[in-house]
Amino acid sequence: MARDYLLYDVFTTERLAGNPLAVVLDCDGLDGAGMQAIAREFNLSETVFVLPADNPKHRNRIRIFTPDYEMPFAGHPT
Repeated sequence: MARDYLLYDVFTTERLAGNPLAVVLDCDGLDGAGMQAIAREFNLSETVFVLPADNPKHRNRIRIFTPDYEMPFAGHPT
């Protein structure tokens, strides 16, 4: 399975500094187990998965995973 993703350094203005964050794009159709496996592979503090919005007033929704579990909210990626 191929997925587009971005790697960011957050909380910094310098490259290769700060806190790394993976953002996986276009995750419609990817289930929680698949997201967990990808997050485990990245092995970062959090990995964000971008999905279509449930609410027409929103552009997207996200799910956030650590290597071990899904998080309901996290300040780092939001």
